[in-house]
Amino acid sequence: MGDATSQGVAQRRRRSKPGRSEKYELRPRSRTSMGSRVYREDLEEEKHPAFTWEVKANDRAYNNQFKKKVFPCWQRKKHKSNVIHTAKYNAFSFLPLNLYEQFHRTSNLYFLLIIILQAIPEISTLPWFTLFTPLVCLLSIRATRDLLDDIGRCRSDRTINNRPCQILMGKSFRWKKWKNLRVGDLVCLHKDNIVPADLLLLASTEPSSLCYVETADIDGETNLKFRQAPAVTHHELTSIWSMASFQGKVVCEEPNGQMHHFVGCLEWKGKKYPLDSGNILLRGSKIRNTDACYGLAIYTGFDTKIMKNCGKVHLKRTKTDRLMSRLVALILLSLVLISLVLTFGFWYKVGEFKAKLAHSIATEAFTIFWSFLILLSVVVPMALFITAEFVHLGNSTFIGWDVHMYHAAQDMPAEARSTSLSDQLGQVQHVFSDKTGTLTQNVMTFNKCCIDGVVYGPDEEETPREENPYLWNKFADGKLLFQNAKLLEAVRGNKNKTVREFWRLLALCHTVMAQEKDNQLLYQAASPDEEALVTAARNFGYVFLARTRDSITVLELGEERVYQVLAMMDFNSVRKRMSVLVRNPEGSIYLYTKGADTVIFERLHKKGMTEWTTGEVLASFAEQTLRTLCLAYKEVGEGAYEEWRQRHQEASVLLRNRAPALHQLYEEMEQGLQLLGATAIEDKLQDGVLETIKCLKQGNIKVWVLTGDKQETAVNVGFACQLLSENTVILEEEEIVRVLEACQESDHLLSGEGLRRSRALKHAKVAMVISGDFLDQQLLSLHKEPRALVLQGRDPDSHEGPEVRRERAFVELASQCQAVICCRMTPQQKALIVALVKKYQNVVTLAIGDGANDVNMIKTADIGVGLAGQEGMQAVQNSDYVLAQFHFLQRLLLVHGRWSYMRICKFLRYFIYKTLASMTVQIWFAFYSGFTAQPLYEGWFLALFNLLYTTLPVLYIGLFEQDVSAEQSLQLPELYIAGQKDELFNYWVFFQAVVHGTATSLINFFMTLWVSRDSAGPLSFSDYQSFAVVVALSGLLSVTMEVILTIKYWTVLSVLAVSLSLCSYVVVTWACQSFWLFKISPKTFPFLYADRNVLTHPSILLVVLLNVSLNTLPVLALRIICQALKKPRPKKEAEEAPGEEIITAEPVPCMHRESRARRSSYAFSHREGYADLITQGTILWRTPGVSSDLLAGHTIPRDEELPSSAKESPWCSRKMSFLGRRGHQHGGRASSAAIQPPSVVSSSLTVGGQDNHFSLHKDMATATNAPSRSLQEELPVRRERSLSLEQRSCSPCDSLSPAEDRPLSPRGRGQLPPSESQSQLLGQLSSESWPAPLKGKMSP
Repeated sequence: MGDATSQGVAQRRRRSKPGRSEKYELRPRSRTSMGSRVYREDLEEEKHPAFTWEVKANDRAYNNQFKKKVFPCWQRKKHKSNVIHTAKYNAFSFLPLNLYEQFHRTSNLYFLLIIILQAIPEISTLPWFTLFTPLVCLLSIRATRDLLDDIGRCRSDRTINNRPCQILMGKSFRWKKWKNLRVGDLVCLHKDNIVPADLLLLASTEPSSLCYVETADIDGETNLKFRQAPAVTHHELTSIWSMASFQGKVVCEEPNGQMHHFVGCLEWKGKKYPLDSGNILLRGSKIRNTDACYGLAIYTGFDTKIMKNCGKVHLKRTKTDRLMSRLVALILLSLVLISLVLTFGFWYKVGEFKAKLAHSIATEAFTIFWSFLILLSVVVPMALFITAEFVHLGNSTFIGWDVHMYHAAQDMPAEARSTSLSDQLGQVQHVFSDKTGTLTQNVMTFNKCCIDGVVYGPDEEETPREENPYLWNKFADGKLLFQNAKLLEAVRGNKNKTVREFWRLLALCHTVMAQEKDNQLLYQAASPDEEALVTAARNFGYVFLARTRDSITVLELGEERVYQVLAMMDFNSVRKRMSVLVRNPEGSIYLYTKGADTVIFERLHKKGMTEWTTGEVLASFAEQTLRTLCLAYKEVGEGAYEEWRQRHQEASVLLRNRAPALHQLYEEMEQGLQLLGATAIEDKLQDGVLETIKCLKQGNIKVWVLTGDKQETAVNVGFACQLLSENTVILEEEEIVRVLEACQESDHLLSGEGLRRSRALKHAKVAMVISGDFLDQQLLSLHKEPRALVLQGRDPDSHEGPEVRRERAFVELASQCQAVICCRMTPQQKALIVALVKKYQNVVTLAIGDGANDVNMIKTADIGVGLAGQEGMQAVQNSDYVLAQFHFLQRLLLVHGRWSYMRICKFLRYFIYKTLASMTVQIWFAFYSGFTAQPLYEGWFLALFNLLYTTLPVLYIGLFEQDVSAEQSLQLPELYIAGQKDELFNYWVFFQAVVHGTATSLINFFMTLWVSRDSAGPLSFSDYQSFAVVVALSGLLSVTMEVILTIKYWTVLSVLAVSLSLCSYVVVTWACQSFWLFKISPKTFPFLYADRNVLTHPSILLVVLLNVSLNTLPVLALRIICQALKKPRPKKEAEEAPGEEIITAEPVPCMHRESRARRSSYAFSHREGYADLITQGTILWRTPGVSSDLLAGHTIPRDEELPSSAKESPWCSRKMSFLGRRGHQHGGRASSAAIQPPSVVSSSLTVGGQDNHFSLHKDMATATNAPSRSLQEELPVRRERSLSLEQRSCSPCDSLSPAEDRPLSPRGRGQLPPSESQSQLLGQLSSESWPAPLKGKMSP
């Protein structure tokens, strides 16, 4: 939720114009070079006061008096109800709105026009019901599909609106539904309740009216956050009676979507009290570790911040669908032109019969034009769209039937909630993924540790394990998966002081709160990392039991010890460490510190081989993408402490510059530390995430991570997912600003300097890591609604100003990067990033997430995928597809998506071909029928050709066709690129189908006409009906041969489809041409025995065979030649697709930067804890406030009454061997040969696993010319360095160059001088054998 940011901003308030709605404004901390969005908004607020939202407690009449003008003559209530309605339709709007959407399709409008024309007898050539019935079926199918999708949203809305909550009615809290909540109502919430609206926290049963909330559904963060009630309400509202008489009024800003921002004031009893985001409980948050809290509803329903960020439901159409709409419009234009040409032919032909016409020539020509238009309407067959609906439905059903996408743990198969987007799954180019709960499991596990240079990793599987090695510890929670017998033995032996102090530090140095429930010790922490460390210490026998304002109680191996807390120095993003100063029961004073290695190593007292080894271990942990932390301590003398305490007390009461003074004191105390070791925590990825992302990248699919979490946490996950690697150049925000500024002056990114930068990006591993605040400052479009942004981008007349060029440059720059990670993103910012990519890249986008903060992004993307995760079902209910795990996305896209796209493309191409091959014959026949618009075929053949005679084969293609198997699709992700490039269906493929179909119709018509010319007698077929039968049969067999050549995946179903189609023609034709039906209706069944008369003559069968051969053999030969000349695509595309290999790039001067240190990602990502609350006693002592007696008489809602909380992810282990070698585990000291990078072949340090003494290889002297990278660098010395693309991409051989010519390691460590205890051993070696930098250290 960005508490630190919001609270810091809120402290910089000032009042402006006093009045009824007093306005509070924010002063920006500083103005950036590009301008601050907050600052711009403040300037706007000064001109236009926006603090006009007034809410009075317990007074619905007062709140209802506010009106909002909607139309000049109509007003509605300004404050919306708490009812949400996310569905598109209701009972009254479904029919008109759905019809309005459907008739936006060009084909539907065309069919409606033809039906209207067919109802006119003078121009009708076919019965009106021949098109009306299929059109009604088509509209009904689509309407039913839309209705079923919307019913799911309605059910979700009903479930949410009917959730129970306690609302103050009169003098007591009563159970009501969410939909009954109104602005100004007071609400009582209990532990694990979901907040029903945006509430002002008034009081709680916790000390100082604190309230702990979890905001995973809002910003994706699973760590607890605290909110605090204003002091005045905390002290005054101590009973239900006082709450019932509460008449305070809140004046604040109008509803907006800024999740991390709130400014307002509380007016009560003639005084005004400031409010900020730290006093607000947002809708969708979950109450944690708080028995009860009480809030005042400020924003309800669609006025809440989360609903402002949810976006609207829009109709999604695929690229193929939009292309078909354009092609249908092109076909219709062609039919109009052809009808005009044939009408002019009629005009010319009918001139000699002028006297016999009942009407004028113009009138007859006008009638003939519409007759031709109706006759040729079969060229755009209704059956195409009806069959396509069944194809989409079938492919969507197959997704749910795929057992490989069934997750047994959740008993959840994949689900296609939208049935019209299956083919677009095969064209995705950008995947936008959430992080928390989507890529990760939300489970932090203690994975490894290093104590005094000894690495302790998980025991190997072959090592016999006890059922539970922690049974000796009654406080062990049984959830720790880490097991190391040697470490456990060292802990229980209690002989090693370093081991003892290591675990004691983890049990003391933290801000975790402990509470006992049901005889179970429970922890609540500011971050899951900290909870994992304290839990690990608990299982190893160092149990944190309780804390007071000035003491911490720890159970150490069964002995209870109470430590007096003298000072707590909390973590923040500048310090990157936390310290606690305590007095132990023996009276000694110790300082325990944990933090980033870059800050801990600077403050060490000595730097020997243990510290050097620990530094290498940290590097190896980072390479395994573990979140690392350094631990150190020191003993403080009594005199030094007293002197420091007095100065600390003086600094803590300063009115000015208090924070810098305290920081300086902390710096003085945190010097001369002794290193204990390091910890490694794994932010567990979901199963198969790494393989899935790798496979998607091979398929040319870009994966962007959009998360509300902190930047360092997201970057660490980026390394774990291999979106980032050690040789990846991460663009800094300053560089991005320079590129955007340069592009504002040019029309395109790829010009001038931008061209050189882009070329470098294409040939190097470059990534972009940015924050939501940075995007807000740079892109003004982020203030728009996502849908409006996309529509504006599709408007060709939209003016491209400087801001548009800036947006385009940003998107193009980001698209050149191999990975993009956006952090601290609000839900609306996520959606707007997706909209920007859609606007300027014109690519198919897919968004995947599992929380309510992902809903807007899911709605905006072309395809939305919801994961059924721990963060509720909001994402699932608003998605197009539902998966249980992220790794199922690989099969969804590469198998089902590619198959669906290939099937739809083949289906459309073949359908267009077969329709033109059979129906354009009407055009050629018009030249021989006097342009009278007389149909050539029998009416039943026209009606049943697309509905029966050729339906089954084309349906088989759309549902079951496969070019390669599912296994091959996963093994060859490069095949997916064809869909991204629209290779299987585009204007060229459409043109080929048109030419092919036209050529087939020409051969069938004119070959038959040529053979039958000047023939007479019983063997002749020159009469109208016989000629029609021969042409019809030739066309049917020709398109059947084409489908036989098209199908590659032959099964029993394909054989049955072809056979049944031909059999249906024989049966139906025999019935329609029977004498019995002819007697019933001669006009309806005029072709009496026409087929039997023609097909009984072998010569006529030879004509049919000739037509089919001329249509099939040339096409077959042409395809064989093209296939032989065609280069194999997978190999070619694999070369073009972005690979994993390192490509050396030419140097780019503009991309020098300080490299990122990512070893201690925990320390960088860890948020500030509860140290201030602890030291002030706010969190520990109960002061006058809401009494727990208020809970009397109010039962906590049953589980079935409230929405079920998110299920906890199962604790599962993922083995990660230390550097992939068995020899570096279980307490054996790590050798530097294994620890140092594989590219460095230099001297190494080895350790005897039993005696724990270091020994140096004698061949170390040979390494003078090729010194080890780790020996060249200094851990305690921080060097500022710049790293260019050229340096990033140097080859392994280059890394062996001398120190003065070689770029520094990205880890930025220096060498450590040998410790005093090893001086004799090192002295045995000649100083000449040491690298040059180390000589200086060894010299006196």
